[in-house]
Amino acid sequence: MDDIWIVFVTVFLLCTVILLYRNRLSLMLKSKHRNKLPLGTLGWPFIGETIEFVSCAYSDRPESFMDKRRRMYGKVFKSHIFGSPTIVSTDADVNKFILQSDAKVFVPSYPKSLTELMGESSILLINGSLQRRIHGLIGAFFKSQQLKAQITRDMQKYVQESMASWKEDCPIYIQDETKKIAFHVLVKALISLDPGEEMDLLKVHFQEFISGLMSLPINLPGTKLYQSLQSKKKMVKLVRRIIQAKRNSGICRVPKDVVDVLLNDASEKLTDDLIADNIIDMMIPGEDSVPVLMTLATKYLSECPAALQQLTEENMKLKKLQDQVGESLCWSDYLSLPFTQTVITETLRMGNIIIGVMRKALKDVEIKGHLIPQGWCVFANFRSVHLDDKNYECPYQFNPWRWQDKDMSSSNFTPFGGGQRLCPGLDLARLEASIFLHHFVTQFRWHAEADAIVNFPTVRMKRRMPVMVRRVES
Repeated sequence: MDDIWIVFVTVFLLCTVILLYRNRLSLMLKSKHRNKLPLGTLGWPFIGETIEFVSCAYSDRPESFMDKRRRMYGKVFKSHIFGSPTIVSTDADVNKFILQSDAKVFVPSYPKSLTELMGESSILLINGSLQRRIHGLIGAFFKSQQLKAQITRDMQKYVQESMASWKEDCPIYIQDETKKIAFHVLVKALISLDPGEEMDLLKVHFQEFISGLMSLPINLPGTKLYQSLQSKKKMVKLVRRIIQAKRNSGICRVPKDVVDVLLNDASEKLTDDLIADNIIDMMIPGEDSVPVLMTLATKYLSECPAALQQLTEENMKLKKLQDQVGESLCWSDYLSLPFTQTVITETLRMGNIIIGVMRKALKDVEIKGHLIPQGWCVFANFRSVHLDDKNYECPYQFNPWRWQDKDMSSSNFTPFGGGQRLCPGLDLARLEASIFLHHFVTQFRWHAEADAIVNFPTVRMKRRMPVMVRRVES
């Protein structure tokens, strides 16, 4: 009898909570702006449509969640994902407005586990003058010819070392190889750390750290989030030792890495803790974004023989010129290859390495007749724009030639975001991909294995792109 009573009370309380939740949302919607809210549904109480959103994200067609609702409600619709009522935009003009708005209108919004791991001082989360200052300092350094020359030398070295070990009778896993290369190159640019024992230890801690980025927001011993936070503390300790060593020996006025750049700034807000935290966060592209770009370029070229042939011919001409001159290629040589750049651009469009960005509205915002209420989140989805047949003819077809006479500054193309939070490393990502592709196509011919990746999510989940290679005779 007691068990039945407990079940009855539990069900009653659960129903009460659900009704209170529904009433709260109903009151939010019954404002004077109600008719301006986009169409859509908020889904189930608490979880909203998060489960379907995530399951679609890891399917063969990640954009299916967006496509289904876009057909029903239009390019801008309301939903409820990651614990918050959200306006979802698959409209290029709306996305552009969101990206270009300042911190008085929208601020970054991320899942709780990610914000805990990044910390309050992360450049991904801070706003205002401090964010602009850090972004500007790092952006200027990443654009400098000095760093591009260093990145080029390091990429050439690590790519050659990696490819020298490739065997023709064994499958080569492209993403695994590019992850090692890109991580070493980026860490060198951030803290001037060369491969060795400390680099290996940093890599182990970093793997543990990023494994908790999308974990449950429960910070208790034994949980993934707790383990990730412990790993980050160890990495921060290592970076702080490097910072202290630089201070003790005298800060280099001509910066060799990002730590030097930030230490040279006179702002008292740039504390050692803030610098160390942000250095760790900036390592993520070396583990994720840049290797995925190189892996997807390999995949798409494997599926498009005409593009692979033209890219190979272009790079072989550059290699022959290099052999005749007898000098190493510089960064401008790689970036001057027009068809190679169109291949990278098309890979960015189809691969959508950055799927979109989340923001939170600080006040009621109206865009193209749609209301984003104060306190709601907004998700600017880039993938749906890049794969919209209204913006690109045959959007699922890999076609680098489409970029030979197309404007990349259009709001229909935002692979690195935009506005004040435009990814500062976009030029370096292109440079690293250009160098990798050059050495790959001039040294090897390959074919993809039967279990090679077939879509974007598989790249991140399985970390696979097996190819069988054959060396080209010099």
